[in-house]
Amino acid sequence: MPEPGSGAGRMEAAAAVAAAPAVVITRPRRQAEGLAAAVAALGRRPVILPLLDIEPVDDQHGLAQHLAGLDQYALVAFVSPNAVDAAFAHIARWPDGVAIAVVGEGSRAALARHGVDDGRVPIHCPRDPARSDSEHLLQALDLARLAGRRVLVVRGDGGRELLPDALRAAGCTVETLTAYRRALPRPDAALTATLAALLATPNDWIVTSSEALRGLVAIVSTFADPASVAGLQRQHLIVPHARIAETARALGFGAVTLTGSGDERLLAALQS
Repeated sequence: MPEPGSGAGRMEAAAAVAAAPAVVITRPRRQAEGLAAAVAALGRRPVILPLLDIEPVDDQHGLAQHLAGLDQYALVAFVSPNAVDAAFAHIARWPDGVAIAVVGEGSRAALARHGVDDGRVPIHCPRDPARSDSEHLLQALDLARLAGRRVLVVRGDGGRELLPDALRAAGCTVETLTAYRRALPRPDAALTATLAALLATPNDWIVTSSEALRGLVAIVSTFADPASVAGLQRQHLIVPHARIAETARALGFGAVTLTGSGDERLLAALQS
């Protein structure tokens, strides 16, 4: 199988675009493949089009050393499934007594893939699946019990400061750990051809990142055809988080379905 960021991989995606409406999955390929299989099981045609590349940090030894001391924390917060996967590359067993916080069901599912669930470890998550973000995670935490204790926030580069800042304001001793880097794909000829083919017909687009959506609009804005952005804005977006829906509407998208967190909700939206 061609590498996700390669020209061959994008040409493969372009070749997959046919007359029938596609389900375009824009999350990183590692996370997209399971969802693509579920989409295909519904009788729909998935097209994997990663709009964010996830790259390892340079200092893997330093990352591993930091994660070796997880038993020193009262709580470890993972801001995304990518943060979970990057960290668990260096975690053999989750330490007893250390609670976990995640912002959505995707991160909970990632933990489960690594053998961690509510049966052994307390996992805190926003109560409303449509509000899978730091603000609503904070509402699900007992901040008074965390005051004076150490908390680790595991995230990608350039992550939001809201969660660490709010935890510090609540009296926690907070450290942040960058576990991966995000990069927008290079808009080469293969990616441009794939997008042009997808924009020629109405499709359903599963978008799980505001950053990726902004990058998509920026890429399409470079097309020679000035109508390309308007064509993109007419596509149907399926998004799991209210913040992504707000970003989409601010960028001019008119057909946005907000599902709430978790692949099962995304799949249900395709069937409705």
